[in-house]
Amino acid sequence: MSSSALRDSILGAWATNNRTTVFLIDHLPPALWTSVVPGAPQRTVCMIGAHLHNSRCAWIKTLGQPHGIAVPPRVDRRRVTRAQLRTALNRSGRAMGSLLDFGCAEDGRIPPTPKYVWRNLPLDVGHVLAYFVAHEGHHRGQIVMLARMLGHRLPPAVTNGLWQWNKLSTNASRHSC
Repeated sequence: MSSSALRDSILGAWATNNRTTVFLIDHLPPALWTSVVPGAPQRTVCMIGAHLHNSRCAWIKTLGQPHGIAVPPRVDRRRVTRAQLRTALNRSGRAMGSLLDFGCAEDGRIPPTPKYVWRNLPLDVGHVLAYFVAHEGHHRGQIVMLARMLGHRLPPAVTNGLWQWNKLSTNASRHSC
């Protein structure tokens, strides 16, 4: 596979992941949005969604900002609306795409920055992509499970739709988020 084809594959996979997350947020019942997470009374479903965007922003600040990648503004995890979160996720999705694209241009590796103190994530673009997709998949799963637990079971069109990556990958242009 050429480096250009690999770049396209990585950016396409990230864009599909972003659209999958936005798809879930878009299809949550309104009553679920402010539902409290059992066992974590200070946390709501809304806050889990906001965490996805804010986590992206933190990583972009750590790994991308020193290389000139703009950090999107964070959202208020307690007050963000679904429409605001959708816009924010698309903005941070594009910024994450820029970070991955930068890594592809840097011979497949994001150069470490002084802000990167955790040092537990290999910075080749394959590992970076896998980490972020796994993180978001984990939280999407939490939200689906919480919907079920809280009596707002999501319809099959939504739960099955999360796995329709062919459709989600072609739902918009290949690299837009």
